[in-house]
Amino acid sequence: MNVEFTGRHFEVTPAIRKEVETRLTKIRKILGDKFETKVVLAVEKRRHKAEITINPRNGPIVSEAQAGDMPSAVIEAFEHLEKQAVKYKTRWRTQKRHNHKSASPKKWNGSESQEAVVTAVGLSEASAVDVVVHKFPAVAKTTEVHLSRSEDAVAMRPMTLEEAIKEVHFRDRDVFVFRDPKGKVMVLHRTRDGKMELIEAP
Repeated sequence: MNVEFTGRHFEVTPAIRKEVETRLTKIRKILGDKFETKVVLAVEKRRHKAEITINPRNGPIVSEAQAGDMPSAVIEAFEHLEKQAVKYKTRWRTQKRHNHKSASPKKWNGSESQEAVVTAVGLSEASAVDVVVHKFPAVAKTTEVHLSRSEDAVAMRPMTLEEAIKEVHFRDRDVFVFRDPKGKVMVLHRTRDGKMELIEAP
């Protein structure tokens, strides 16, 4: 297991190493073995911080946690990392399934709504030819829009792009709005293929 430990004002103990490796086993069951892990353990003003970064195929997953002691911070960071790993795996499977799906009948507004009616056209019964007529609905169904306010997707203070990317991973958001140090409004957006897209507001 390739794990890189970094201690900042904290000595990485064998007990912490064992805890990290044990919990990584569970993550590897979800995502497989093909990723490297970086663990940064730091103590700042009596707060113990654990930051865990793993690098699976389609981009990094970062988890951070703070607690009164280091074992609690590590456990909390791994709990958050596990949720992100499950979400990552589900998104990857869904994307793979959509890419390899066989051609299905055309849909109208997301539902099978073509009614095929077979009728015959011709001057006599002997010369009649079968023709398939498709009937579409008169009014296309619309889906209701559900709006909810999200304060978790907006940064309350200016931050650099690197800080914003870490916040997106930590908060597990697909869209994140923030201001850069110069005060310009920026939007980070996670596309369906898992890549991060930066949008600069005019």
